[in-house]
Amino acid sequence: MEEDKLLPILSQNLFEILNDEKYYDVTIEVGNGPYVKVFRAHMVILHYRSPYLRRILSTNKKKK
Repeated sequence: MEEDKLLPILSQNLFEILNDEKYYDVTIEVGNGPYVKVFRAHMVILHYRSPYLRRILSTNKKKK
């Protein structure tokens, strides 16, 4: 694979991962009652994108 094509391909793969509802491993629910919004996410992405979620996810993983 040519190096100049690697970044666009990786970007496309990441886009596909973020939009894939089959392989998520975290569910976040926000709101109450009929106003609940559900977000499906990937733990590894949350871990690397948010220091706050990194701490929470690490703590929850240790409890299991």
